[in-house]
Amino acid sequence: MVLDAALAYLHFTAIFVLFAFLTVQVILIRGPLDARLIRLLGRTDRWYFGAAFAVLLSGFLRLGLGAKGADFYLGSWPIYVKIALFLAIGMLSVYPTMAYIRWRRALDHDPAWILPDPEHKRIRRLVMVEIHLAALIPAVAVVMSRGLGR
Repeated sequence: MVLDAALAYLHFTAIFVLFAFLTVQVILIRGPLDARLIRLLGRTDRWYFGAAFAVLLSGFLRLGLGAKGADFYLGSWPIYVKIALFLAIGMLSVYPTMAYIRWRRALDHDPAWILPDPEHKRIRRLVMVEIHLAALIPAVAVVMSRGLGR
């Protein structure tokens, strides 16, 4: 029971951290981006990646070592929806990550570089899609944890 509680705590904490850094990206990307904010976006994105890894690791540890056991989770559809949403978000996040790297390199090469508005809007849209998809995961988790997807 103690292990299950510790794993649940780690998983929930990682989820909160992931949402915190994704929310920071949403807030930062909304307005005009100068060199300082572009660099901050890159750092925030690295923390977001680390939190996503922690969510995935702690989730799989709960699956394998948690009190409910793997059969509880793997025998119902919600776990597959959660994983699919998580993977979709991960795949969507690649493009903004690459953009942040590109932007930082452009600034390093030319401090007067200005972010093109269409690219800024495209990345902002993708980050918004990420956070909206991420908001669906807890709803599916509630279904899963109550055994309603069996």
